[in-house]
Amino acid sequence: MGYPVTLIRGDGSDLEVAEATCRAIAATGVAIDWHIVDAGHAGRDGPEIGLLVPILNALRHTKTALRGPLSGPAAQGFHSIKGAIGQEFNLYASLSLAKSIPGAPGSVHDLDLVIVQDTTEDLYAGLEFERTTLEAAEARELLAKLAKQPIRDDAAIAVRPISVLGSRQIAEFAFEYARATSRRQVTAVHQSDLMPCTDGLFLEIAQEVGHSYPNIGFADQTLSTLCGQLMQTPNRFDILVMPNLYGDIVANLCAGLIGGPSMTPSAHCGDDYAVFEPLPTPANQTPTTPAALMLAGALMLEHLGENEAAQKLRLAVETVIAEGKQVTADFAPQGTKPVAPQEMAAAIIQALT
Repeated sequence: MGYPVTLIRGDGSDLEVAEATCRAIAATGVAIDWHIVDAGHAGRDGPEIGLLVPILNALRHTKTALRGPLSGPAAQGFHSIKGAIGQEFNLYASLSLAKSIPGAPGSVHDLDLVIVQDTTEDLYAGLEFERTTLEAAEARELLAKLAKQPIRDDAAIAVRPISVLGSRQIAEFAFEYARATSRRQVTAVHQSDLMPCTDGLFLEIAQEVGHSYPNIGFADQTLSTLCGQLMQTPNRFDILVMPNLYGDIVANLCAGLIGGPSMTPSAHCGDDYAVFEPLPTPANQTPTTPAALMLAGALMLEHLGENEAAQKLRLAVETVIAEGKQVTADFAPQGTKPVAPQEMAAAIIQALT
């Protein structure tokens, strides 16, 4: 018996990518006891048919999950229950790795950056009201009194909570990850100059946490300045930690620097549970490569403490991409005919053996 891991997989080409990733992980020498939840067919009919229940039951047992690509209606069905999974297991941190691979189409070729974002608060907390509702009218009236300034009566309202607890746990997650992976610096991303109460609190708590890690550098940067610096000198940063909305912006920006979501593994983590997956692709865009899921598998192996196997899998993916012969359209050099995802997966598995 190996490590228990839940595998959430789709069907068709999505299923092939998931199964190939399982074979690649096996080729590293690490045994996994897969607990499989088939999400592709179920996702077409929406989450009401009970897809959420088997995922929750499996994850309660394994504590670790790898989510394969889900395209079309399956992806839409899963998106609607992703928040429920995060809430059930308190997956308060999202981790994305933006690491360049030679031969990939990115504009930055020596980047190795980690983006850590809170997933529980900020504007994604769901505290918003349509402009025509009674709740929105009441919120406008209350906020106008508190702010001592008028709010237009045709305005929709969103509330942005940033708490001491939420800020502390995401900052501690970033610093603990830095310590575990021998990273040199954590940079808190904020807009405290414009939002001194909410982002000011986030920055204050991040600074407090930083004092507890004297061997790791701490810096802070406003989001507006950071985005410009990522376009010019991205290598000056190591780990970036930030509230929820900023994290989505920065993670996708950094993915673009190295070649897109197909290069970017991510994880949704709490203290006891973790779900690993590729960075989500744009809406209605079907994933076309196994590389992202295999890189997410390498990140999962690190989480399980199998660092040597993780590096072996990552190196195999990088080797196939650098050679540029058995690669999908995401990585095919100009004038080279791309191969199907399963052919690239086979080449990666061959590089592992």
